[in-house]
Amino acid sequence: MGGSNSTGRRSGSVPRAMPPVEEVDISAVRYKSPALQAPHLTGFSLRAFVWLMESPLLGRLITSVLKSQNNMPQMLQQTVIPERPMYYPEFPLQDPEPEVVLVDEDRDPVERVHEALRCLPQYDPSVRWTTEENPPFLYWKIRDFAHAYSSGITTPSVVAEYVIAGIEEWNNKKPPMPMLIYFNAEDLKKQAEASTKRFQRGNPISILDGIFVAIKDDIDCFPYPTKGATTFFDQIHTVERDAVCVARLRKCGVIFIGKANMHELGLGVTGNNPNYGTARNPHSVDRYTGGSSSGPAALVSSGLCSIAIGTDGGGSVRIPSALCGIVGFKTTYGRTDMTGVLCDSGTVEVASPLTSSVDDAILVYSAIAGSRPMDKLTLRPSPLCVPNLLSPENSNILGSVKIGKYTEWFNDVSGHEISGTCDDALKLLCSAFGCQVEEITLPELEEMRTAHVVSIGSESFCDLNPHYKAGRKTEFTLDTRTSLALFGSFTATDYVASQSIRRRIMHYHMEAFKKVNVIATPTTGITAPKIPPSALKSGESDYVVSAYLMRFIIAGNLLGLPAITVPVGHDKQGLPIGLQLIGRPWGEASLLRVASAVEELCLKKRKRPSAFYDILKA
Repeated sequence: MGGSNSTGRRSGSVPRAMPPVEEVDISAVRYKSPALQAPHLTGFSLRAFVWLMESPLLGRLITSVLKSQNNMPQMLQQTVIPERPMYYPEFPLQDPEPEVVLVDEDRDPVERVHEALRCLPQYDPSVRWTTEENPPFLYWKIRDFAHAYSSGITTPSVVAEYVIAGIEEWNNKKPPMPMLIYFNAEDLKKQAEASTKRFQRGNPISILDGIFVAIKDDIDCFPYPTKGATTFFDQIHTVERDAVCVARLRKCGVIFIGKANMHELGLGVTGNNPNYGTARNPHSVDRYTGGSSSGPAALVSSGLCSIAIGTDGGGSVRIPSALCGIVGFKTTYGRTDMTGVLCDSGTVEVASPLTSSVDDAILVYSAIAGSRPMDKLTLRPSPLCVPNLLSPENSNILGSVKIGKYTEWFNDVSGHEISGTCDDALKLLCSAFGCQVEEITLPELEEMRTAHVVSIGSESFCDLNPHYKAGRKTEFTLDTRTSLALFGSFTATDYVASQSIRRRIMHYHMEAFKKVNVIATPTTGITAPKIPPSALKSGESDYVVSAYLMRFIIAGNLLGLPAITVPVGHDKQGLPIGLQLIGRPWGEASLLRVASAVEELCLKKRKRPSAFYDILKA
């Protein structure tokens, strides 16, 4: 019985089979623009949709239709994928990077920052402190604050008063534009006073002493509560100590201004938050900042702090940084210890800095980086390095850089201004240093997007499901509930298939990195989207806008690759455009070197936001 079917054939269709990844003919790959289908919902329609999604019978039907429309069952359940799963990024061993300085992650953060400081171009106060009405720069850098404090131009206590006034002004606008979820002016003054005294005694802790830093609300910063921008999470999550990345900054003498606003639990990329109000884009206050690190990006972009620390699991640092015209630097997965971050057990997320300049990103990176012991064993990170930007070889190294560009993907944006501006930045880089742009192809980008949403969705749902089941469901915002209803429909089969896809996508990228040093894309497929007034009260679900915002960022998360967004210009409406550079695993130093060159070349194309605070008034 059954002998006739012994070859495995059955009546009905034969499942699709992917060829083994090594046998894929990359020259035959054709780029296909994703045609994502999902309704755009706000207000009553969103409330009704959530009710349907959460109903036992109709919910299954709706999620099934949504997934079918977007080819998910075909990709994950009706396809034979020959590769074994990769449950977290596995990186091949990397060659050492040229002209870098080892900062040694086992050293004290203060020593590491000091080492990194010696690699930056010489600081010339006369260039930065001029009497010109329009100084030749947009933002004060960390070294400007340090110079102002040590030379007696101002004190951290004086600057703290400007910060407090700026935050209160944003909170009192109509409608309010809260960038912080938790803020304590007295605590801020106390920290600033301690820093002021250290400068008066002539013994600041480090170059970061007295620098104002915001911490995203999913990272523990004692004694502030961690809510993840929900209305209840602080009731079930007790903060007893700083997250490791926060503790490292605290050792350097920074001043924490509070817990920054975010998209609830990081489950969105616009920054919409009906719980605390939606952070606004300083370049155009009727537009989103991007998310989920919305508050951190708005604070740095508006000049209210030099640094913020966010988390990036689906572009959550790079997207808002690009939309707000600042630098967002996502490091290699496992490069930074995630202990004390709400999502510390995931396989796609990294705590990362948002800064107004690449110089500042280098200093902050050197302070917060350092893998946890288990990641050192499993991920085998390359030594922690920063680029030596003072090296006489710097220009030669930049000249030898090969930049990978997948042109059809690069150009798949909402308007030519985005791809054109990013292309212009690459041309400037090539003409200034002689580096080359090489055409590459990255197959299965649609599969990569699907594998990422299943990975981050399943990991998020696993974390939140106990609270969801314990009756907290109605305390989440409506768009979080929409996401959780979709994530809860993913099966074990979907998850395992996604991890097999992860291995395939890693192979394609590692093959590309045999030819090129970095991969360049626009950071987002659109500039900052408008905030629909109907979305402020009850939220918004717009997967099409989300897909445009996330079009280019997923490899950084699914594959754990380092990536940075650098501001390179603006569209006709004055909205910022970011260029993303993706690096080899553990190749942060090389990435920062190229990013620094791009930033310098595009400096004159940047504009200060309309909502800007000069907190270092001299």
